[in-house]
Amino acid sequence: MTFNRQLRSLLIVLLAAIGHSGLGAQESEQLEPTQSSTEPAAKKRLDRSGEPQQGEASYYGKEFFGRTMADGTPMDPESNIAASRTLPLGTKAKVTNLENGKSAVVEIRDRGPYVEGRIVDLTPKTARKLDMVEDGVVPVEVVPLEIPQRDGSIKQGGAASDGD
Repeated sequence: MTFNRQLRSLLIVLLAAIGHSGLGAQESEQLEPTQSSTEPAAKKRLDRSGEPQQGEASYYGKEFFGRTMADGTPMDPESNIAASRTLPLGTKAKVTNLENGKSAVVEIRDRGPYVEGRIVDLTPKTARKLDMVEDGVVPVEVVPLEIPQRDGSIKQGGAASDGD
């Protein structure tokens, strides 16, 4: 009977180890790591719905210029790229500063920001266009325009017909 308990305990430990090793994990693109300064890393599903999101935007600091982004390209501070924890890479989205109504279209090519409440990191060029450089962090609405789907198709988002 002791042998059976030891065997059962060993089996439980092995199953737990397999679960933590990623062998039982879902598709890596579907789940992305998230982290903030106040909470431990967690998993968050990619949002392919096309629904608008509201939260805060920040922008990349100089220490990120030229660093490799999640899509493998270097971060160009004079481009219209952005980082999102929940939108799929390749998503085109309209970002609107809710304090002044200014907006810009960006392409999601990186992951982040990893601060609670922030939903998008922008380049300095986009931050200037939204007139948010002085404030650093502003409330925004992010409306996906084109969202890559798992099957390779592109889903039109909520503001795709706005013409922006």
